[in-house]
Amino acid sequence: MTIKVLLADDQALLRSAFRVLVDSEPDMEVVGEASDGAEAVELARAKGPDIVLMDIRMPGTDGFAATRAICSDPALEHVRVVMLTTFEIDEYVVQSLRAGASGFLGKGAEPEELLSAIRVAAAGEALLSPVATKGLIATFLAESEGPDAASGGYQAERLAALTGREREVLIQVAGGHSNDEIGERLEVSPLTVKTHVNRAMAKLGARDRAQLVVIAYETGLVRPRVE
Repeated sequence: MTIKVLLADDQALLRSAFRVLVDSEPDMEVVGEASDGAEAVELARAKGPDIVLMDIRMPGTDGFAATRAICSDPALEHVRVVMLTTFEIDEYVVQSLRAGASGFLGKGAEPEELLSAIRVAAAGEALLSPVATKGLIATFLAESEGPDAASGGYQAERLAALTGREREVLIQVAGGHSNDEIGERLEVSPLTVKTHVNRAMAKLGARDRAQLVVIAYETGLVRPRVE
């Protein structure tokens, strides 16, 4: 199956470079290009891509706002957003995940990393570049206050719907472990782990594993380590 990719960046040269790279892969194709966030949302609705490579800093509607619009649209439930930026700032990582992005990658990444990111996100996995460590993300999420903290309380109530095993699996997902790794830790098959992950996502209204990580920390199910 071909992965349909939408490019959103205000720099035409970068979009051209990304297009050449993506279109060179037999399992991918670029279905549209946007120069700002508003156009990205419009094209996402018109083209129905599988993946949106979204720049953060764009004129007018920025990448965060565009990502929130895409990820909150029921008609675009299948669309996954990977944020691309020159500035790998820790707070940007958290804002990206809160907006609904499935991953975050610096524009300085190697071509192979970018292509891998597209495939990983398309498969429903969480994607974070090496600079965006889980510890930093956990700390920012745990220390955040304001409207998102209230939503965390709401999500905490929803944790009651999870079975004991689903909670165990969610904790492992928040630790960044793959289905194979979780299976080994809990002594179950990777397929069983996948089933528990999918059920947890459905019960918590999470789009993908990245959102499960956010929920795990926001609800206090997982606490950041103090070094």
